[in-house]
Amino acid sequence: MPRIRLGDRAEDVVNWLTHHAAWLFDLISAVVNHMYDGVEWVLGGPSPLLMAGILAVIAFWMRGVTAGVLSFAGFALIDSVAQWDQAMQSLSLVVVSAVVALVLAVPLGVWAARSRTAGAVVRPVLDVMQTLPAFVYLIPAIIFFSLGTVPAVIATIVFAMPVGVRMTELGIRQVDGELVEAAEAFGTPPGRTLLRVQLPLALPTIMAGVNQVIMLALSMVVIGGMVGAQGLGSTVFGAISQVNIGLGFEGGVAVVILAIYLDRITGALGDQVSPLGRRALAGLRGSVHGFGVLRYRPRPAVGLSCVVALALVAGGAGVFGGSGSPGGPVTAGQNTGKGQSVRIGSFNWDESIASANLWQQVLTDRGYKAQVSTYDPGAAFTGLASGSLDYLTDAWLPTTHASYLQQYGKDYTDLGTWYDRTSLEVAVPSYVKGVRTMADLKGRSKEFGGKIIGIEPGAGEMKLLASKVLPGYGLDKEYQLVSSSTASMLAELERDYARHKPVAVVLWSPHWAYSTYHLTKLGDSKGLWGPGDAIHDLANKQSGAKLSQVSAWMRRFHLTEAQLGSLEASIQRAGQGGTAKGVRDWIEKNPAVVQKMAPVKGG
Repeated sequence: MPRIRLGDRAEDVVNWLTHHAAWLFDLISAVVNHMYDGVEWVLGGPSPLLMAGILAVIAFWMRGVTAGVLSFAGFALIDSVAQWDQAMQSLSLVVVSAVVALVLAVPLGVWAARSRTAGAVVRPVLDVMQTLPAFVYLIPAIIFFSLGTVPAVIATIVFAMPVGVRMTELGIRQVDGELVEAAEAFGTPPGRTLLRVQLPLALPTIMAGVNQVIMLALSMVVIGGMVGAQGLGSTVFGAISQVNIGLGFEGGVAVVILAIYLDRITGALGDQVSPLGRRALAGLRGSVHGFGVLRYRPRPAVGLSCVVALALVAGGAGVFGGSGSPGGPVTAGQNTGKGQSVRIGSFNWDESIASANLWQQVLTDRGYKAQVSTYDPGAAFTGLASGSLDYLTDAWLPTTHASYLQQYGKDYTDLGTWYDRTSLEVAVPSYVKGVRTMADLKGRSKEFGGKIIGIEPGAGEMKLLASKVLPGYGLDKEYQLVSSSTASMLAELERDYARHKPVAVVLWSPHWAYSTYHLTKLGDSKGLWGPGDAIHDLANKQSGAKLSQVSAWMRRFHLTEAQLGSLEASIQRAGQGGTAKGVRDWIEKNPAVVQKMAPVKGG
């Protein structure tokens, strides 16, 4: 059967929209960003415990004393594990996404319920939105809206909106037809019938849909972290990429607390607005005796007054606003940046994390507002091309990342090499006898389970291995190249090494794994890996010109193997969440290197 190039047609549509509807995507991005910034300013402005108090009062208002106390304890726990800012960023993303999804979903649900033709048209579209993997429509979302909050919000809306439409349609269709006929018999116009009869009776089902929309939006926070949205998604994605159990557990606990809070509050809201719910609550209060204080719920005026009072205290105490530069005060002679924003991209690779965070600290000390965001390589190169990122500090050229330069090279400025003498390879433990070259893997796939353990699928090394190296040695039919992450590959190596089990992994030099384990780099007699790479700094063309001083500093940047190794080691010693501390410790021990990186006059 002939190959249908459906993917090519989809790509053509995306390219056409990118060139002809860019103004629309820019408008949507501006609106979404302003909505998110406003909500995040409100939620993230007060000090953590004060905001926890406001949220606890809302729970107290809606569900009573017990809910209020437990809510405060839960949010205090989030603050105690240093996930408060991320939790408020995720909550902001959920609020914006859910509001937009509901604004679109409820009218669509009403339309589908009142028109069979509309229902027939809307239903298959909802099926596609619900079943198409979120990763698929994240690809055009990144291209249309670049990296950051906007593609995460768009993906969340697409994922969460269908249940709102379906529940609204279901609620209205379930209204007794005789009631609607009675209203029409008395001459009630269709619009008034909808507002006075159908919507009130459908409200319990609609509120159940609201609850589900919010919960589905929260479930998308990890996806948001993969495309550069800040919040718990970034924390969890980073923990997954690094196989960091502690960080993943803390991020997961914060997500659970948010989920329980939102579920209980929206459930209580449904009871408050639903006539049936109000009757049930009244009956419950009348039938329960004792422990009344635990079930006390303030009147709306009292609850609202408490929320307003706490908000005024937050504003009066001057807690709204940022916490200032993470690098501390900057002297006049060092304030080269004057607050200019610098966005640096990194991968979850050791040298990438080290170099990007080193530049963040140095630039912050020089008066810039520097920020590092971590992405999969494909997303990072796309973001650099679109201008969402200003710099990328870990481009392996001319081989590993060559495909990205072929695709986006016109949008980049190569600032030169900061580290050389690299190599790409497949490595096996030294206890595996008789395997010293790639050719030696031939015929021995059973020993290795028929697998070569790889890293991120977007990594250039993976593409080169799959397209050139394995076929060149006739190994592509014998071995499966398993895509995972750098951390997952290292976890597999550690587990199999401890069991003295044969394993083949994708590695590169320099890498700390060679000093931790006894490994054999498999020789490449055919030279299919290429001559080796150097690590380059890349700049977005426009950003590189705008931030000319930073670009000039990066052109002179260079680290030796010993310097890079000691920087990575310092970050490792700092432990979970201690990247910034590890970098600062290294800077204190290497002031001459930093002064050479970004020389300043005065002090």
